[in-house]
Amino acid sequence: MQALNRLHRLFLGLLPGGAPVKKSARQYQALLATVRPRDLAGKTRRRMAAEELEDLHRLDAKLKAMKAELKAAVLATGSHLMDIHGIGPAGAARILADVGDVARFPDRHHFASWTGTAPIDASSGQHLRHRLSRAGNRRLNHVLYIAGIVQLRHDTAGRAYYRRKLAAGKTSMEAMRCLRRRLSDAVYRQLAADARSQDEASPGGHPGASLISSAAGLSPDTGTSDQPLPGPADLTLPPPRPAPQPMAPAAAATRRRARGVNVERPTGRTTLTPTSAAIRSTALGPCP
Repeated sequence: MQALNRLHRLFLGLLPGGAPVKKSARQYQALLATVRPRDLAGKTRRRMAAEELEDLHRLDAKLKAMKAELKAAVLATGSHLMDIHGIGPAGAARILADVGDVARFPDRHHFASWTGTAPIDASSGQHLRHRLSRAGNRRLNHVLYIAGIVQLRHDTAGRAYYRRKLAAGKTSMEAMRCLRRRLSDAVYRQLAADARSQDEASPGGHPGASLISSAAGLSPDTGTSDQPLPGPADLTLPPPRPAPQPMAPAAAATRRRARGVNVERPTGRTTLTPTSAAIRSTALGPCP
């Protein structure tokens, strides 16, 4: 767009009346072939215009290659956003990149609030009106705005809806806000439908599961729930020590009593007295 603006400004100096409107690169190429300036300034402008046209052709080729790459990437995800009239590869790629998982939005109203297409109530008394919301994702809001403009330029359901809102007494800006909200709901429904179709297409209902047999499988076609379970892991820690056994109540009481008794040794000389066994042996005398 900036290259076209520079080229249009150069043609304002090359042509006596200037270029009437901005044209495409091919139209500017045909228009440049009719220009034959005689002065040095005109020749310089023509040379600069020719260089700008070369840049435009190079940029157009790069844009076509990028558009084809984006289209292939969007189709590889299984998305059908480009089926909505007005949403191209760039818009679909932007929506998929920013939204990510559509399951994080409970319903279309939350999605519309996130895209900034849900109007804000600005009613006062008996006068009911809504104003534009400046919140939300402005990049997706711009994608929806461009889609609405494209639908207004063609005979689509969006144009019929826009005209019905105008007939209902809304201004053009209010009707455009309603159209953007309608497009937001359509995008949400398409994202939810694509997510459901991908979940149904994946084996077992879980994305990422595979039915390809592996070396651990027992048959060529092994399901995700038929894989053999691994054995118990080897012990890497020493076995726990046995807990000490509690003592009997009687032994514990005896120990407590023994611990509480103070034994006193007698002081002074100790006299040894014969025992009853020694007295009995003396009375009997020695053995014959």
